[in-house]
Amino acid sequence: MSRKAAVTALTALAPISWGSTYFVTTEFLPPDRPLFTGLMRALPAGLALLALTRKLPQGAWWWKSAVLGALNIGAFFPLLFLAAYRLPGGVAAVVGSVGPLFVVGLAALFLGEKPTVKALLTAVTAAFGVSLVVLKAGAAFDLIGVGAGLLSSLSMSAGIVFTKRWGRPEGVGALAVTGWQLTAGGLVILPIAFLVEGAPPALTGANLAGYAYLAFGNTAISYFLWFRGIERLSASSATLLGPLSPITAAVIGWAALGQALGGVQVLGMVIAFGATLVGQLSPRTPKAPEKAVVETESFSPAEKNGQEVSMDLEVSAVRR
Repeated sequence: MSRKAAVTALTALAPISWGSTYFVTTEFLPPDRPLFTGLMRALPAGLALLALTRKLPQGAWWWKSAVLGALNIGAFFPLLFLAAYRLPGGVAAVVGSVGPLFVVGLAALFLGEKPTVKALLTAVTAAFGVSLVVLKAGAAFDLIGVGAGLLSSLSMSAGIVFTKRWGRPEGVGALAVTGWQLTAGGLVILPIAFLVEGAPPALTGANLAGYAYLAFGNTAISYFLWFRGIERLSASSATLLGPLSPITAAVIGWAALGQALGGVQVLGMVIAFGATLVGQLSPRTPKAPEKAVVETESFSPAEKNGQEVSMDLEVSAVRR
């Protein structure tokens, strides 16, 4: 396996893990607490990584971490949950699947990555495949929900691009930078959650187990793999791994919750997964031109000696 394939496979584990969020939320967590759930995903994970790495931002990385944390976590989670509450799940997933198109545009603007026909077609094809997987007939549309979904997708897309643009400070590992962003994002969500939803609910053992999984497996580890992958992959390649999330959610819903999975959904999975694979293929690079071979005359030892003597005589004449 090539190094790029290994990095891509590890990065893909993040959206695959995020595909389990719906199942864990509905089966293990208290209902009607989306912001509290977002807070419990981000802040404990961020604080745990800060304690593990024992590194704090320095200089400009205080504000960069705040910006990235707000884009990737603090704004993304509340907007995503608002869209999920105001839209049917399928509509919310389709609205969110336009993220690769946002990334293509933002990457051209801030990273100098030229948008290609392949990138645009792949992004559209992936969104179409996701729509076949999750969109149900007669799904209702809500303008506020659609707007929140688009803004959440734009927020995450901007987070991907600026994570790629800024990288991380020299000598600081990806685990520490992940902790900075999760902590910053959690602190953004904290006052919003308490203002909108009030005091935390009483938690059962199942609730605590669900939050522990979301905080550490679904967030701390997954976001570490995600940010690490963004450093090594192009922005468009990374974001085209996103359709793996709704595909995973559909498979878990079928296997664990008994949700129907018909031929149209399977076709959508194949299309979305195919677009994801195509999005990881590197463009062919033209072969370097062959070096011109300079032909040199071959001389016998005698001829060579004669030439050297002749050159010596000419140099002597010049010196005179």
